[in-house]
Amino acid sequence: MKSAILLGALVLTVILLIALPWVVPYFYIFIGTEILIMGLFAASFNLVFGYTGMLSFGHAAFFGIGTYATAMLLLHLQWPLLACLLVSMGMGALLALVIGFLSVRLNEVYFAMLTLAFGMMVFSIAHMWRSVTNGSDGIAGFTLGAFGLGIDLTLGNPAVYYHVVLAIVIVASLVLYLICRSSFGLILQAIRQNAERVSFCGLNIRLYRLAAFTISGAFAGLAGGMMAPFLRVASPEMMHWSTSAEPVLMSILGGTGYFLGPYVGSALFVLLETWITSVTQAWMLFLGIVLALMVMFFRRGILGTFLDWWLDKK
Repeated sequence: MKSAILLGALVLTVILLIALPWVVPYFYIFIGTEILIMGLFAASFNLVFGYTGMLSFGHAAFFGIGTYATAMLLLHLQWPLLACLLVSMGMGALLALVIGFLSVRLNEVYFAMLTLAFGMMVFSIAHMWRSVTNGSDGIAGFTLGAFGLGIDLTLGNPAVYYHVVLAIVIVASLVLYLICRSSFGLILQAIRQNAERVSFCGLNIRLYRLAAFTISGAFAGLAGGMMAPFLRVASPEMMHWSTSAEPVLMSILGGTGYFLGPYVGSALFVLLETWITSVTQAWMLFLGIVLALMVMFFRRGILGTFLDWWLDKK
């Protein structure tokens, strides 16, 4: 009964998301688009953190290279958006494969620090390689053309682009969910709980961690690819360590032990940031206080705490 109610709530949420541009003020179309993109970014991170037990502080590198791939293809080649996003996924996966190959042999804080170091290296390259990335000014001035597959869409319309992002995020999330529910995903969870026992079963722990890291990088690149047309710019700040901290906060805020936790955390984080900045210039102080209180009193995240209470309730 409770499972049916939760499934119904999920379906209702999707319906409301589809109807969002017609029922909210125009400004919230942009907020909704940002929530969806950052939610996918956080979900990609949670595959590594929540399911595999690896804390990455360099995930913005994959997000950022996705933004640059899409921006450069749109600016120089005028490719359809769908093709640009596929390239963004490929670039994110390739970069994650390289960084992961050098990082997954380490554990815990050493892995986290190494990913942070590689992430800042990628940020520095984007910041200093002006002939390619245009340095701190970033890449702008590109226009959105066709979507691809012969589908005629006016991507310059924020409501249309919101629905495109929503459709892509739903498909990507379903793929991520199937990965997490597969035997591969179950092995990742076993590695998180006790890697030594999994190793005793004859499984190559490093190979599974590298595969998870690469898949995560691909979906982070996809999220970055959608962010470039949304912001109409690709800049080095998207690769900065502070951007890597956002999916960490979103995942913890929503609940790392639950697949939809990062999406809930993304919505809370973006909405809190939007509302607080509209009231005070010291928004970082108040946002930090609110987030700290939520983490302290909702140890399993907002969604995790609610679901634990709901499922345990008689």
